[in-house]
Amino acid sequence: MKFWKYAAAGAAVLSIGAAGAYAQYRNSVDEPDYSLVSEDGDIQLREYAPMIVAEVTHTGDRRRALNAGFRRLAAYIFAQDRPGKEIAMTSPVMQDQGEKIAMTSPVLQDGGDTSGSWRTRFVMPAEYTMETLPTPPEDVTLVEMPPRRVAAIRFSGRGSSEDLAAREEELRAWIADRDLTIAGPPEFAFYDAPMVPPPLRRNEVIIPVE
Repeated sequence: MKFWKYAAAGAAVLSIGAAGAYAQYRNSVDEPDYSLVSEDGDIQLREYAPMIVAEVTHTGDRRRALNAGFRRLAAYIFAQDRPGKEIAMTSPVMQDQGEKIAMTSPVLQDGGDTSGSWRTRFVMPAEYTMETLPTPPEDVTLVEMPPRRVAAIRFSGRGSSEDLAAREEELRAWIADRDLTIAGPPEFAFYDAPMVPPPLRRNEVIIPVE
């Protein structure tokens, strides 16, 4: 399908030399700029400039909501549901959890994904402004995010809910050890297409800090 166009380079990792193909793939996808404040192994403290994101919310288990959100946002940037030109795909795809649905006990699905309201975000290329971006459909929202400082922990693998929870716990402990103040809910960032082998994938848990 057309919205997987950005992932085609990822498929090359399976057919030619993995290291070279992966480097070519990563270099072909833009990422938001940030300043590195400090680094401690897999953990970084970063400062991001303002950015615009397109976001959509789905209710359900996390992985299914991520897939649905990706498809919906891809339809917007690749002009499948609107007139005008395509918008370049960027990385990462970001996800966080909105207000949880009331329940008497947790509902676990797909290897630990909890049901709830999940927001998926695509970062818009830096050359766009709120005025120059194409008008999105009603269920897609453009949001201008202010500058912010975040702590981020990087890891490979499939980005399962168990992995995300473990890395979030590790990152929260790192933040507490440095007397930093958490300024927002955790976010999950996925940098690679499903075609990329899990050991080469880049995933992150990101927590805003003051």
